[in-house]
Amino acid sequence: MSATTGPSTTPLSAATKLRDGALSIIETFGQSLAVIAPTLTPALNITVVAATAGIACWLSYFVGTIGVLIVALSVGILASRHAQAGSFFVYVGRSFGPYTGALAGWSMISAYIMTAIAVVEAFPIFVGNLLTALGIDKPIVPLWVFAFAQIAMIGYAAYRDIKLSSRVGLICECISVGIIVIITAMVIGVHGTVVDPQQLAFSKFNYGSVFAGLPFVIFSFVGFESSATLAKESGNPKKSIPLAVVSCAAFAGVFFTLIAYFMVFGDGDNTTAMGSSSSPFTDVAGKAGLSWTSAIVYTAACISSFACGLACVNAGSRLLFSMGRYKFLHGSMGMVHKSHQTPHVAVLFSISLVALAVLALLPAGFLNAFGWTGTIAAFGFVLVYLLMCIAAPVEMKKTGDLKPINILIGAVGVALMLFVIYGSIYPVPAYPFNILPYLFFAYMVAGALWFAVLKAKSPQILATIVHDMEG
Repeated sequence: MSATTGPSTTPLSAATKLRDGALSIIETFGQSLAVIAPTLTPALNITVVAATAGIACWLSYFVGTIGVLIVALSVGILASRHAQAGSFFVYVGRSFGPYTGALAGWSMISAYIMTAIAVVEAFPIFVGNLLTALGIDKPIVPLWVFAFAQIAMIGYAAYRDIKLSSRVGLICECISVGIIVIITAMVIGVHGTVVDPQQLAFSKFNYGSVFAGLPFVIFSFVGFESSATLAKESGNPKKSIPLAVVSCAAFAGVFFTLIAYFMVFGDGDNTTAMGSSSSPFTDVAGKAGLSWTSAIVYTAACISSFACGLACVNAGSRLLFSMGRYKFLHGSMGMVHKSHQTPHVAVLFSISLVALAVLALLPAGFLNAFGWTGTIAAFGFVLVYLLMCIAAPVEMKKTGDLKPINILIGAVGVALMLFVIYGSIYPVPAYPFNILPYLFFAYMVAGALWFAVLKAKSPQILATIVHDMEG
């Protein structure tokens, strides 16, 4: 199969293949960790959960962790059977046919690209807060310059080398998470105990609020599955990908649950204040007499933002690559750089979309743009999570491996994702968030129409997904 002629029985030359087995299990894990960007939850995302779940904020994260692990098990089952680039396109397509598989890939492309846009929009916010913490109220250059500088660095790393970019993402996340953990330990040291009677008084919890906070809790995890998109470039992918997906979801869940508990404790159990704060973690540190750490926290957030954007472009370009190979998208998306062995056209296309979107959204302001694009991204993730919870037991039934526990895991995962979708649209949010679900729906309809035309004109192209899918 050539990069420009679509599927065939002709093997790919080494120069036109992605770099097989280039990534270790640690680097593969780093891909998922970078997309989750765990540092961004204590830096900003936790405010919504604290405002909703109140003193039981940590419990909402704990319940969400269980739900995400259930979805991760479904992803792991599929990843252990199909080691292909553009994984979600393949997973769903194998179970429900190429048309549905194409729609799954279409959904995840929007998810990764929109997440990349969101974190690029957040980057100038963190830079501005960092400069303020350093006593610089008026930076020499406008903050939007930092956004485009970040885009350039992401584009270079993603274009140049998957091993380099995966290592950069992993190192960045380890540094930023380490900073948050160290400062949290310092806050605990000031209080001299880890026991918070208010947060352990289960009889006083509003369990309705705990479940009401779940939609945004799940959004904190999105991207845990992204290492699956690098299956072609991972060593022993049928083992390393499931391990990376499940272990990353578990690590993030433990981190979120504990950090939520200690942040509420450090804030004097005042979840009302936390729920209205634009810098919740620095507020907690300030109450412990550690205001000087604010610059360090914002440095960690900047690092995490870069790692997340890079990982999203890597994942999104692999989906474009896989779909380009099979002519669901333009064939140029399936081209591979001869020396770097990266899907360079797909990378350039992805980073161009990010740059154009950031430019178009400048009048809206960074914070608004972050919220809008992050919300649309979440819809793309959740839809495919739901499909994979169905696809895993269907796949196992086809091979005669289905057990009652697999049905139970799939059913619970589907129920959770449906709840997240429902919680995202009801109660009806304020404008413009009330129209974002319809924008995502319009995007999916456009993809559905395009693939329907393709199916009618070239049914043989869609049929190839059943037989070889990156062979």
